[in-house]
Amino acid sequence: MEVETLPARTYHRLLDSVPPASGAVVMGTGIVSVALLLDGRHVLSTILLVLDGIFWVALAVLLPARALQDGRRFAADLRHTPALTAIAGTAVLGSRLTLSGWDWAGAALLIIAMVLWLGLVPNVLRHWQTPTIGASFLLAVATDSLALLAATLAFADRTGWLVYAALAALGLALCFYVFVLSRFQFRQLAVGLGDHWVTGGASAISTLAAGWIALAAERTGTLAVGHDALQTTVLVLWCLTMAWLPALIAAEILRPRLHYDMRRWSTVFPFGMYAACSFIVGAVCKVEGITTFAQVWVWIALAVWLLVVAAMVSHAPSLAWGSSSPDGVRT
Repeated sequence: MEVETLPARTYHRLLDSVPPASGAVVMGTGIVSVALLLDGRHVLSTILLVLDGIFWVALAVLLPARALQDGRRFAADLRHTPALTAIAGTAVLGSRLTLSGWDWAGAALLIIAMVLWLGLVPNVLRHWQTPTIGASFLLAVATDSLALLAATLAFADRTGWLVYAALAALGLALCFYVFVLSRFQFRQLAVGLGDHWVTGGASAISTLAAGWIALAAERTGTLAVGHDALQTTVLVLWCLTMAWLPALIAAEILRPRLHYDMRRWSTVFPFGMYAACSFIVGAVCKVEGITTFAQVWVWIALAVWLLVVAAMVSHAPSLAWGSSSPDGVRT
């Protein structure tokens, strides 16, 4: 009988702890980096960008390895919405790289994200489950992330046709949001393990995408007739996004969930997204109070990111010794 060595056991536990939902780490880190950049905190933003790139490359290696180790279970995971974090994480990283002037990298990641979307979203819809939970909103988030990256590239490259592509993706994402919300189990705000924050995060990324579409349309001279309507839409989306925040904060206070779970990265993402979208909405609508909120909230988002990173690092030794339950690392 062959005895598994410690390195081999550690490797297998590492792969087992990296489900497709791990893309939320890239999503959360990337959007906090974007928010810090919009606030002019270039050093901090660059540090998170480097980490985000490392996370993305690591997952690009580990996820295929996990598929080879246990193809049946991996294929089963791809039926559920947490797998869509791979799309959103790729697109958010692409948006951040585009903002740094790496347009070619943003374009490459947009292609990768689109291929992932075409491969994953139909599969998820075929296995759709109701009532929906927080993670279900990743259907809208993944689609919005394409709109966000396309609009960011349109703004950077002054490419008018990308504005229309981004607008189409945003429209589809909003339809998905309404579809999920109409079937949402609201008790998830009290019992969710982190992904319940995506209720607000999905609305926030729609707001951010709409804001970048408005800025790109103005810069490229497209959608000139509908610019006022687009600006109004951006402000309305921001107000709807903010309406989620008191309920989400109250749910955390009344039902604290302090143990680490991979789904907590789906909490980091909305925190960063609230700051990022508010910076853009403040710029589009020229409302100083919204920008001021963003300047305060970005530090809260960074603090939440640090807390979740610390919890993840403290949890890492259990991979070698197998002392944690699977529920702590799977979504």
